[in-house]
Amino acid sequence: MVITSVNNEYIKKLCKLKEKKYRDIENYFLVEGFHLVMEAYNANLLEKIILLENESVPIYDIDIVYVSKEVMKKLSDVVSNSYIIGIVRKKEELKIGNRVLILDDIQDPGNLGTMIRSAKAFNFDTIVLSKNSVDIYNSKVIRSTQGMLFYVNILVRDLGCFINNLKEDNYFIYGTLVNNGIDIRKENINGNIAIVIGNEGNGISDEVKKLCDKFIYIKMNSDVESLNAAVAASIMMYEVDNK
Repeated sequence: MVITSVNNEYIKKLCKLKEKKYRDIENYFLVEGFHLVMEAYNANLLEKIILLENESVPIYDIDIVYVSKEVMKKLSDVVSNSYIIGIVRKKEELKIGNRVLILDDIQDPGNLGTMIRSAKAFNFDTIVLSKNSVDIYNSKVIRSTQGMLFYVNILVRDLGCFINNLKEDNYFIYGTLVNNGIDIRKENINGNIAIVIGNEGNGISDEVKKLCDKFIYIKMNSDVESLNAAVAASIMMYEVDNK
């Protein structure tokens, strides 16, 4: 059976998952493209596959719903419509480890996606977002992670309360500055640590700044005023991982 109507009730329900409030209610989200679907499958989070009629996929233990080109176009969130979409369960939260990346009101989906990829690459097990940050299940964030979203523990918290709890558990909190901090290459970073990355335009909020134990920065050519938030976070995590 192939679903051919964009007004099909099931399809209308899936379309609602493009909105954050419905993703929060249902605890599901959509991923597009074979690579992301396979990553969700490998992480045991794939619930169902929406597949363009006459296409096939080498997954045999997940239910498949076949749809027409018009229906796939309705569901797709990319310009060049996908032939496969996965319905994916949100990950359960895990216990945090000894390296935490804290994001204070990050707004750009591409930045967040890049930071998630870098966190996995440089062995930061947990990312904590402020409540005003971009939604981690935003379609642009998901695509930017290239599937690493499924392998990093990601939490959304009130940062003031969360950082105070970390400090009670003997985590050292590093804030980041464009300059006038300690060169990260010269700082002996080990043990339980968290690094705070601020908003793209405003940096770290005053409330969170007051909770930082020390400030670090990336020494660079003086002709460059600042780095993109995702680039800065990636360099910071790389430096920590190579201590």
